Amino acid sequence: MKTGTIRTYLWLILFLGVLTWSGIAPKDNFTWFLEVLPAIIALCALTLTRKEFPLTPLSYLLILIHSIILMIGGHYTYADVPLFDDLAELMGSTRNNYDKVGHFAQGFIPAIIAREIIIRQAVILSKHWMNFFIICFCLGFSAFYELIEWWVALASGEDAHAFLGTQGDIWDTQSDMMLALIGAIVAIFSLSRLHDKQLSSIDGKD
Repeated sequence: MKTGTIRTYLWLILFLGVLTWSGIAPKDNFTWFLEVLPAIIALCALTLTRKEFPLTPLSYLLILIHSIILMIGGHYTYADVPLFDDLAELMGSTRNNYDKVGHFAQGFIPAIIAREIIIRQAVILSKHWMNFFIICFCLGFSAFYELIEWWVALASGEDAHAFLGTQGDIWDTQSDMMLALIGAIVAIFSLSRLHDKQLSSIDGKD
């Protein structure tokens, strides 16, 4: 069995396993659906593009990590993930900051996906302009997600309180977007070299 095939099976086992766990008696069914929906959409998109546009192992791994973050948040709701309750207590805080992990990932992981598409499709040839565009894209994506949260809250009322996860912080939206921005910048500076190596491997097979 080829390495790529083994990797795919492991990816699916982890994804479906965590998704199944997440869906067993979640704290709030409506919140669970809203939180895991992006992960399910990602799975569908990856399945449809697997043959025509396979991604690098790094991109697939990051998408899996982001999906698991969403599934954990969906199971407990972002304000009640147990580990982060314990961390808050240790730090003398009352706020569960698991949602901040999710918003950091919301910049960190899409940055590499966007980078892969831009490079492989030769959308932007200048490295500096590409990095600038990726950062702007991730910040815009984060802002759009905040708008989605707002629209869902308006449409469903109190049912979306756990989905919003502001926990009484009036600056929650702004700090979420800031973390996505930081995540995108960190991803570009920390993973570009590894990403370039894997992109070269893909180019060599084409």
